[in-house]
Amino acid sequence: MPLALYNTLGRKIEPFEPVREGKAGFYGCGPTVYNYAHIGNLRAYVTHDVLIRTLRRLGYEVTHVMNITDVGHLSGDDDTGDDKMLKSAEERGKSVLEVAAFYTKAFFDDTEKLGIRMPDIVCKATEHIGCMIDLIKRIEAGGFTYSAGGNLYFDIAKFPRYGELSGRHIDADKNVARAEADGNKRNQGDFVLWFTKSKFENQALSWDSPWGRGYPGWHIECSAMSMKYLGEQFDIHAGGIDHIQIHHTNEIAQSEAATGIHPWVKFWTHNEFLVLDKEKMSKSAGSFITISDLADMGFDPLDYRYFLLGGHYRNQLKFSVDSLTSARNSRKSLLSGIRAAAANGAPVPAKRGKFAALDRHLDAFDAALEDDLNTPRALSALWALIKDDSLPPEAALGGALDMDGVLGLALEREISGKDATPANAAGEAEIEALIAERAVAKAAKDFARADGIRAGLKERGVILEDGPKGTAWRYG
Repeated sequence: MPLALYNTLGRKIEPFEPVREGKAGFYGCGPTVYNYAHIGNLRAYVTHDVLIRTLRRLGYEVTHVMNITDVGHLSGDDDTGDDKMLKSAEERGKSVLEVAAFYTKAFFDDTEKLGIRMPDIVCKATEHIGCMIDLIKRIEAGGFTYSAGGNLYFDIAKFPRYGELSGRHIDADKNVARAEADGNKRNQGDFVLWFTKSKFENQALSWDSPWGRGYPGWHIECSAMSMKYLGEQFDIHAGGIDHIQIHHTNEIAQSEAATGIHPWVKFWTHNEFLVLDKEKMSKSAGSFITISDLADMGFDPLDYRYFLLGGHYRNQLKFSVDSLTSARNSRKSLLSGIRAAAANGAPVPAKRGKFAALDRHLDAFDAALEDDLNTPRALSALWALIKDDSLPPEAALGGALDMDGVLGLALEREISGKDATPANAAGEAEIEALIAERAVAKAAKDFARADGIRAGLKERGVILEDGPKGTAWRYG
């Protein structure tokens, strides 16, 4: 059966039909890099990773884009509260860009530990201000904006489809307590496209624009950067369910106002929360756990990945030490089965048609993934394969490795008994992040920075090779 995904836009499971046959453009909301990612945040990125691996398994050529928010995100998604980046910088006695660089690296260190593959394109907000300004100009030209109090706002009353994703109604935004209200707004659901220095007197980062010196609103960055790299209409936009009501709803409004294309994005996928005692894990409330915390408790990050795979991405998942311990024990049993099979034969590539039992397990695995990424069933198919005594060990191993191409549990490492990456070398995620940063620097004609990245990686034993299809790397 073809891949079917739950589309938040239509509130139903729909067959995946891409904009361009055989290709899939995927944009996943990335982190605001003012603090460490907690394990609730990281659930989204494991979900994105499984979906992208599934698309590639099914033969799609995927372009995966992720933003890094290093400017413009206030503590309230509706333009309220403090600037997250500025507040973090002041607390740490660092510059905003120093804080952003530190937590960007920390984020990709965590995703690498979780077996999450690096996006094809990582784009920082601060490096794409020009394309945001250009997009805002298009929105303004269409008559969807107004200026008040020094800021440029999007007027949701001018966009009849506002709230189509969330079911949020324009009239509901008029009944906001005055203590929470922005007096500059015609409607409290209106949102800022461009802030001037009127918002924060000593804003750390600002740029010249047609509306005054200032900085972009948070929502505009995702629209501008996704369209820059994926085109004005693309296939999948993903994020957590907390983005539905405001961030993603506002993205749709401003993007479709600028382009006139409906739908701007064909599929919207959202993962549910990870919860602690029935409450969402939250940095603002101080109730969050990091990957480093799990390591201090004696858990491997892949124990946590296994735990996440055991629940469907659209269901809330309750976290506890007991539940993670159970996942760790299950993963250890799985690895024991893999090692036992490896002791009796080397894996052979999983080819259909040779063993009926192997075909049956692979079919069950694919059917689970195609059914809105049902990872609990996919794990069950892997277990059934490992326990099937009718298969030669080498065939079972080959099938397990084939499945692990989506599950991402590093089973090959158990078979080989060693990591593929030298211990003293730069990590794969870090290398890919630096390559992406170098590409941006080259595009901006900042050749000193681009050359510096190449030289720095060479000193760490990583050789970059530029070619017509992009930059490849190897240890040398």
